[in-house]
Amino acid sequence: MAESKKRKKDGKDASEDTDIKNWTDGIPLSPRWWAPTFITLMILGLIWLMVYYISGGQFPIPNIHGWNILIGIGVMMAGFLMTLKWR
Repeated sequence: MAESKKRKKDGKDASEDTDIKNWTDGIPLSPRWWAPTFITLMILGLIWLMVYYISGGQFPIPNIHGWNILIGIGVMMAGFLMTLKWR
């Protein structure tokens, strides 16, 4: 199969062009603890909800009833929001 010709810019091949920069240049990397923390938060929130449903609302905190759902989802959401800043 025939290959198309590469475009030239000022008499140079396009493959030799060094003006192309990665869009992530200049964005600092996340600390090493960032990824384990957000993964732990998401798993912890899931476990919180599972314990609440399996125990029939008796655990993890028995007297707040439906607020346990909000706490579990809130912990998972904190972990998810951390994923947006991860690099």
